[in-house]
Amino acid sequence: MSKSKKIRILMGWISGALFGSGMIISGMVDPNKVIGFLNISGDWDPSLMFVMGGALAVFTPIYHLVIKKRKTAISGDAFTWTSNTKVDGTLIWGAIIFGAGWGLAGFCPGPAMASIGGGTNIILAFTLSMLVGIVHANQYLAGRFPLPFVGYRKNCQD
Repeated sequence: MSKSKKIRILMGWISGALFGSGMIISGMVDPNKVIGFLNISGDWDPSLMFVMGGALAVFTPIYHLVIKKRKTAISGDAFTWTSNTKVDGTLIWGAIIFGAGWGLAGFCPGPAMASIGGGTNIILAFTLSMLVGIVHANQYLAGRFPLPFVGYRKNCQD
């Protein structure tokens, strides 16, 4: 195994462990806490704002002082940005589906993956549903699963 691949795997493990630990310690893996944060018209729980603010307070200076100046990642991979900056029906419908799923279940993919070790049926059902959704989304984006009502067909792209 090459040195670059070992560094990539090690950085993935370290990043995943830090991310998952942060999700668990902050309470973002608790669906009731997330729903309490999203429910601004009810008994609103603003505590997750401090979690997000803390994350930005750590990330923003590191991004501007370290990451932004680099042309490659620690593993040697080049940083790439998406070339598609257009807000279209696919993006809007994807955001609506993602937000509805997050609001209904109280989970988004990060906290779900961080809490999968808990082994509850709810988390396992959410993770299985998420994986099915990812497979369908990839099929849809490849043009093999056309849903014209959401505004995307592979053959109609400009």
